[in-house]
Amino acid sequence: MDPVGATPILTEQVYERLKGAITDGVLQPGQRVRQAELADHLGVSRAPVSHALHLLKHQGLVRESGRRGVEIAPIDPDMLRDVYQIRASLDSLAARLLATRFEQGKVTRADEQRLVAACAAGERLTLNAPLRERAQADVFFHREIYRLCGNPAIEETLAPLWPHIQRAMNTVMSFDEIRTRAWSEHARIVEFIREGRAAEAADAAWSHAANAGSETEHRLRSLSRDD
Repeated sequence: MDPVGATPILTEQVYERLKGAITDGVLQPGQRVRQAELADHLGVSRAPVSHALHLLKHQGLVRESGRRGVEIAPIDPDMLRDVYQIRASLDSLAARLLATRFEQGKVTRADEQRLVAACAAGERLTLNAPLRERAQADVFFHREIYRLCGNPAIEETLAPLWPHIQRAMNTVMSFDEIRTRAWSEHARIVEFIREGRAAEAADAAWSHAANAGSETEHRLRSLSRDD
């Protein structure tokens, strides 16, 4: 992580920096977190670090670990299963709403281009691109659908869940077939949305998220058994 600038730092800034390090895998599950070292590294006092860690603990990204103090929380397959169940339902709703907006002519050309560009950006990533970049592109694509669907509550509801999903992505997306299949499915969802085929867009989005959840849970459990 790069040091935070010398300007006054709010808890939110430290929180976002730490959350990013956790979701990108810079801080690994089980790694001990020392407040004094973090404060020195980020160039802040210990107070905002302490407050940020409290927020991360509430979100399930860090946890108390006895005498070790605070450590990065493991990725829990059961929790990921639950998260993906929620995501599948809301992804389906967002795709249905956006396809309906296309069918009704309520989507501007600029917004349509944003959606297409978000999908194309992910498809252009090569298989040897860093996992962090691939996960970020995936998140960005889905958030474009949320932003354009006309229901801001969907993005607001899913926002706290994406760090957990992104952590899992960075763990399982090393499997090339998963990465390739994901963007093929994304392109299919975009096709249905742009054609205004609401039911098919909803079904494709639900299947994509539900299958990703099952695959992710399976991979995580397999990795856990291998350890």
